[in-house]
Amino acid sequence: MKGVLLKDLYIAKSNILVTIVSLLVLGFGLSFLLETSALLVLAPVVSTTAVFISITSDASSRWNKNVITMPLSRSQIIGEKYCFYLLLAAGGLLAALLPCGILALFGLDVTLNSLCLYSAIGISSTLLAGGMSLPCAYLFDPEKSQIVFMMSFMASTVIIAALVVFINLFFLVKDHILLGFCMVLAVAVLCFFMSCKIAVKIYEKRDIT
Repeated sequence: MKGVLLKDLYIAKSNILVTIVSLLVLGFGLSFLLETSALLVLAPVVSTTAVFISITSDASSRWNKNVITMPLSRSQIIGEKYCFYLLLAAGGLLAALLPCGILALFGLDVTLNSLCLYSAIGISSTLLAGGMSLPCAYLFDPEKSQIVFMMSFMASTVIIAALVVFINLFFLVKDHILLGFCMVLAVAVLCFFMSCKIAVKIYEKRDIT
């Protein structure tokens, strides 16, 4: 699985570099307009687009017919894409933390609480979107899966809002906002790993030949 992961990283290399540079520039730009920590909401979402570039590339190059001849189970093939997704999300988050750290050194108001809050929101949105769109990438053709990918981020926002409203029934989220979004994050993590199981089932039944 390591070799397949390296293959995807190589394909997405230029896209990853552009994303990192864009996040750094955007981070410093936001410091003049908004709270810099808000970049942590966007960064994981933007960075994971490379996963769908790799899936599209696999389909167009007929890589799927080659990879099933390798000593990898279909569950490992799907697991690699999910690991790749998590790796890119973490990388995007780290790239966004860099301008936040630099600006904090220059006295801007970047607090640990805001970093944790926006990180929780960003990762929650990314995991929920990935949980919806990754199985669809193996269920539909590349064009339809790209549409689902774009819509999944809008859907994740609605889901997060619904979760916040539900949690608010038990305690006031605005008084314990970090706790509330940590609970949302926990739900997003659970959904993401359930999604992986679903994607494996879909891929196992798919005719690759």
